[in-house]
Amino acid sequence: MPSYQPWYHGNITRSKAEDLLSNAARDGSFLIRDSESILGAYALCVLYQNCVHTYRILPNEDKKLSVQASEGVPIRFFTMLPELVDAYYSPNMGLVTHLQYSVQREEEVEEEPESDLPPQLPPRNFAADSDSKTSEQACKTLSDTFLMRLQHMDLSVLPEEHQMAIQEYFRSSICLDAEQAQNGNPNLPGLKKLTMAICKNLNSEISRILPSLEVFHRTLDQQLSPGFGQFSKQNFTDSGQCVSYRLEQLTKLLYSIEDKAKSSVFESIGYDAGHRKSLIPVVMFEVKQESLGISTKMFLKVDVESGKLYFKKSKDGPEDKYFVHNKILQLVKSQKMHAKLVIVVETEKEKILRKEFGFDDTKKREGFCQLLQQMKNKHSEKPEPDMITVFLGTWNMGNASPPHSIRSWFQCKGQGKTQDDTADHIPHDFYVIGTQEDPLGDREWVETVKSVLRDITNISFKQVVIHTLWNIRIIVLAKPEHENRISHVFSDSVKTGIANTLGNKGAVGVSFMFNGTSFGFVNSHLTSGSEKKLRRNQNYTNILRFLNLGDKKLNSFDITHKFTHLFWLGDLNYRVEFPSTEAEYLVTKIKQQQYQELLSKDQLNMERNEGKVFLHFEEEEITFAPTYRFERDTREKYAYTKAKATGTKYNLPSWCDRVLRKSYPLVHCFCRAYGCTNDIMTSDHSPVFASFEVGVASQFVSKQDPNSVSRGGIQIMNCVAILSTKSKTKFFIEFHSSCLEKTMKTTEGENTDSDGSIKVWFGNHVELTPIISDPEYLLDQNILICVKSIDSDESYGEGCIALRAAQFCYTEFQITLTHHGEKAGTLTGGIQLRTSEGKPTEKLYDFIKIESDTVSSKGKGDLNKFSVTQAHDISNPSYMGVHFKSGNVTDKGWSYSMPPRNIHTGSQGGKEPKKASYDVGTPSPTSKTCSTGEDERMFDNPLYGSMGSKSHSRAKDQDYPQKDRLTLPEPQFVSSKGADGDPDYPPVPMPRNRSFTCSENKPQPATAVVGLQHPSSIKKPVVPSRSEGGMGQSRPPLPAKARPIVAEPQTPKPRDYRDSSELPIKLRLPVRPDVPKMGRPVK
Repeated sequence: MPSYQPWYHGNITRSKAEDLLSNAARDGSFLIRDSESILGAYALCVLYQNCVHTYRILPNEDKKLSVQASEGVPIRFFTMLPELVDAYYSPNMGLVTHLQYSVQREEEVEEEPESDLPPQLPPRNFAADSDSKTSEQACKTLSDTFLMRLQHMDLSVLPEEHQMAIQEYFRSSICLDAEQAQNGNPNLPGLKKLTMAICKNLNSEISRILPSLEVFHRTLDQQLSPGFGQFSKQNFTDSGQCVSYRLEQLTKLLYSIEDKAKSSVFESIGYDAGHRKSLIPVVMFEVKQESLGISTKMFLKVDVESGKLYFKKSKDGPEDKYFVHNKILQLVKSQKMHAKLVIVVETEKEKILRKEFGFDDTKKREGFCQLLQQMKNKHSEKPEPDMITVFLGTWNMGNASPPHSIRSWFQCKGQGKTQDDTADHIPHDFYVIGTQEDPLGDREWVETVKSVLRDITNISFKQVVIHTLWNIRIIVLAKPEHENRISHVFSDSVKTGIANTLGNKGAVGVSFMFNGTSFGFVNSHLTSGSEKKLRRNQNYTNILRFLNLGDKKLNSFDITHKFTHLFWLGDLNYRVEFPSTEAEYLVTKIKQQQYQELLSKDQLNMERNEGKVFLHFEEEEITFAPTYRFERDTREKYAYTKAKATGTKYNLPSWCDRVLRKSYPLVHCFCRAYGCTNDIMTSDHSPVFASFEVGVASQFVSKQDPNSVSRGGIQIMNCVAILSTKSKTKFFIEFHSSCLEKTMKTTEGENTDSDGSIKVWFGNHVELTPIISDPEYLLDQNILICVKSIDSDESYGEGCIALRAAQFCYTEFQITLTHHGEKAGTLTGGIQLRTSEGKPTEKLYDFIKIESDTVSSKGKGDLNKFSVTQAHDISNPSYMGVHFKSGNVTDKGWSYSMPPRNIHTGSQGGKEPKKASYDVGTPSPTSKTCSTGEDERMFDNPLYGSMGSKSHSRAKDQDYPQKDRLTLPEPQFVSSKGADGDPDYPPVPMPRNRSFTCSENKPQPATAVVGLQHPSSIKKPVVPSRSEGGMGQSRPPLPAKARPIVAEPQTPKPRDYRDSSELPIKLRLPVRPDVPKMGRPVK
């Protein structure tokens, strides 16, 4: 834009433009904003009859602008936007109405600089400005500033020629460098000349010692091959190279020599710093074992390196009783008794034993589980991992160097949810460290962190990526063994400081692929000040919109949708909203460790609850003290007052430093630790740590013959979108996924205007073709959905569907659509998956389950044969009701009408593993009933497949779970109140594989529609006999012992898990006549 224009609103969002026009409330009101779909294009937004009409303004090859208006109107080209706007004030130009009233842009309140910061250096861009000093004046000011600083320096220690060279540079050469920079030359020749003069002797010394170091390096190099012993002298004699480059070369060489020397020494003594040979010491746990009401002391010895778990009656007793890693089948945590753990093992005679132990506390139990998980992973026969661990740390360093030891940060020690000492030496796969107000250089900080990790884990971690914006930095380090699994590394930054041009505030982000899983990490430093909450919200939105990371093909999506796992950390600067007069009250509450009242007034929690920031992100429960603002060198006192010229400023103790996460639906992500350190006190902030275990997918290579395998398919049907918009346009849906052969689109949807929103129906179904049909691959994939305008190709809402939701049968979904971090509407529909034969392998994170503890200990029967408890899949514990408080934010933005995972356990491609009998209670939390009018146990018998519906099933000879082609629901999504015209009705929260109903859409005796009912529509469930359940006539009768006892329907009540209908037929307890099997509504 050549000059300021009131109708030009820059890069405001589409929804913001609609709000401004709605507030104007006059036909012919208009504004122009940047296009969200095409770089360099604009969008002309016009209000007419309370609807916003959007027209694209596109540049041609000659950079002339034209409006995409109605057909039949001649296209006119304009050189400048003002010229175009003036022309369209005239009627009959192809717009719905001619332009009449320009909507003025809102003046953004700029952030004031923080007065307690040191004075900023003059700007580095000396572009001329008619309202400020000329370029020459700016150069003179710059020169005078540095000469004045130089006068206050002690120059007596410098050689005379160096003194003169520095003075001469600040006197004249710096102005020449400024002119060079202004003309586009960033090399600063004057500075280069000065450093070459000062480092003349150093340069010659480097040339002298580099050949010696290179020879030493080549001698240590394990990859040495014939003919490589010679090297060119030119590399070492070229003193004309930049001295900083040569120093960096020298430094790299020294570090490489150190790493190679250590590697050679470690290998010679049979010790290696790699993951497979890293030494985790043997750990002993003292536990109690209950037997016949008598508590007995026992000792569990975990030897990760040898892959053995010893059961000992005394600490120094014999070690003859042990189980090898592959005989340890499962760990089942008690949900009610946090120190209790059940270990399921297999004996030599293939007998399943279930051993129950009590640990000293929860931390000891967690440490034991982590060691066992590490053992299983270390000795796994899988070529690629399906679960990794990620450490995240954020620290505002307060412009002070770190103390001598920062080990506690990386070992998750201090306050909050911390790790047990027994897990100290278990390395994470990735370490992601975000710092703010970091005074160190990139290399110095990276080597500091590497050194600490090497000391803790004996592993030399590899640097994946580092990105710095002023004093905001993020680094990612990985185990050496993962080096070839990492690809597509990107990094970027966004400035949100004064006028969004200074980098003292803002964000740095990095992203990469780990095999088939995408990761994104953002470290941000947002605006400070208790009263600047709205400015922080705007910082968040700007970062989310403009941080350019991830797959470039997904430009329609912001970073909250681009990654399987997205982690956001940093000094977010949200404060506790209490009056300054209550500062001492806050401190007293903190000393008493009573945080709930303070957290209820935490600005971030309040803004998240209102959906203004971090929509659908999760945060682990905060159980540690506020991390800001301490007196330096102590953690005993908060310095919450600061004397200013304008009076006393209050910085009440607050949780400024946070870690949040967002993962795709039904993907494993579990927080192991979240807290802050107690012993790192150089800054007024305490470092914050978080540890996660996350599910990952491999770069899948199918073992099946593509010519003999049936082609897979994904059907998405009956989609209905409710969009919060006043735009007058038509819509279509775009489907994106790395598992698809190509991006797919629906046809144009049918619009129905509703109150303040638009309801769009997108026809019956869309068939998507996956590149691989193997279920092992497909069930780890997700489909990204984007609802777009046909006119402008701009997105009106994005969301994600997990294919795992349709693992067993047709599944209905409801997802919240978002755009630029704001709720944009809802999308409902159904999904059905068609895969080839095969059975997904068990994941490492399925090794640990959570048990509901609702089982009576009486009448347990033979625990060697079965378990009557209900164990839960721990993938994202909050999916199962194992809730961790997170600022009262519960809306995940999606729900599915999912059946139990164990519906088809007997018929899913291939034979069941011999050891499957131990897992009788573990198929996740799914013990809600499918109220299709049938006894739930019908689903458990592999002879009958899916009962209660006539289906277009596949060939009978396919050894594969039947995914029934069911009667399609009506276009309106029966489970969604929002689909009936209420866009503000939130999605029914549907935890992973937990709450579901399979209900009939219409009262038909033989055909059932698997769907999701709204709780209000569910009547008292009826439990019919098998003959009433719609079983086909051709099916053989069930054995008498398997027939259910039919009881009169009763009011639904909480599930009694003693009714273990999930067990295979042979292992079930008799059904109690007085406890009928009941369906339970979705809550």
